Amino acid sequence: MKNIVSEKMYALGSKRSEIRELFEYGKKRIAEVGAENVYDFSLGNPSVPAPDCVKEALTDLICNGDPVALHGYTSAQGDQGVRETCADYIIKTHGTECSANDFYMTCGAAASLTISLSALAQEGDETIVLAPYFPEYQVFIAQAGMNCVEVKCNEEDFQVDFDAFEAALSEHTKAVIINSPNNPSGAVLSENTIKKLASILENAQKKYGRNIFIIADEPYRELVYDDISVPFIPNYYKNTLVCYSFSKSLSLPGERIGYIFVPPASDCHDEVYFAVCGAGRSLGFVCAPSLFQKMVPYCIGKTSDISIYKKNRDLLCNALTEYGYKVVRPDGAFYLFVKTLEEDSRAFCEKAKAHDLLLVASDSFGMPGYCRISYCVSTDMIERALPAFKALAEEYNK
Repeated sequence: MKNIVSEKMYALGSKRSEIRELFEYGKKRIAEVGAENVYDFSLGNPSVPAPDCVKEALTDLICNGDPVALHGYTSAQGDQGVRETCADYIIKTHGTECSANDFYMTCGAAASLTISLSALAQEGDETIVLAPYFPEYQVFIAQAGMNCVEVKCNEEDFQVDFDAFEAALSEHTKAVIINSPNNPSGAVLSENTIKKLASILENAQKKYGRNIFIIADEPYRELVYDDISVPFIPNYYKNTLVCYSFSKSLSLPGERIGYIFVPPASDCHDEVYFAVCGAGRSLGFVCAPSLFQKMVPYCIGKTSDISIYKKNRDLLCNALTEYGYKVVRPDGAFYLFVKTLEEDSRAFCEKAKAHDLLLVASDSFGMPGYCRISYCVSTDMIERALPAFKALAEEYNK
């Protein structure tokens, strides 16, 4: 009998990502030994509450808004007023001229990425990802029908290895995904890096006679520390699609609200924007959740209390360095990318489980030999976990 389902989709559905598998293991382990004895650093699931503006906005909308309009359909690409608010914010914050007609509201960053890739994809196209990278990029790129090309960043600071990047460019290159601040390293690509990257891509466009797009994946844009500045890529390279999500900045990962911004200065703006609209239609991502669209004007530019993440970062970085781990202090997001104490990162993370430390092996991030630690957890949990990190290090020192 012939297969009745897509083998590709069955493979994706029958086995979760490594991150999700570890999270599910953690839930089972908590049931066995208690939540206070399990140190789950697997998911990037913010523990810091949403800022007050979220509750105030939702309360006002639900109590005083028109219930039919509030829960009804918006335009396919999103509410006009909400998109105008996003445009006004970009103009004010980044000095980039734009209008509501440059925005497409989405169900979070994942929808933004899948729509953008599908909008750009043609047969034989390639998308470059900079390792380490979020593993689902592989899934999104394949679904769009493109090939994924990995380029490893410099391990001392996780900035772009330009020799490797230039070598990866070809007549098939259609897009480059930039994630800054980065998941999993927390690195912020510097202005000098973005300028050089833009220059290389401008030359590549001329060389190959085709547009090459940067897809800027920006759910962590506001989550930066120590007065670090995150370059707004459309101001350096016009052929950029910005995929933004409010999930991390406002601690709303379960609400799935974000947008795609197609800068008006980009080449073939109208074609690209209509292709975004068409991809959203094809994938079923029309009319992002109305209630949370209409929350955006109340909360745009606001964040949860990120000082807690900074405290967690410093606590972990200082302690792990003292215990002998190699850590590159991140400038943003809420992840540490730590060199494992043996070459096999999966074996290291299995040994960590014996201490009920749930750490994500780095192999699926495109850079083996590390583990990702998500520190958007309670400070109390980190403090309780430190003896386990120390004991794990001492095992290797013996």
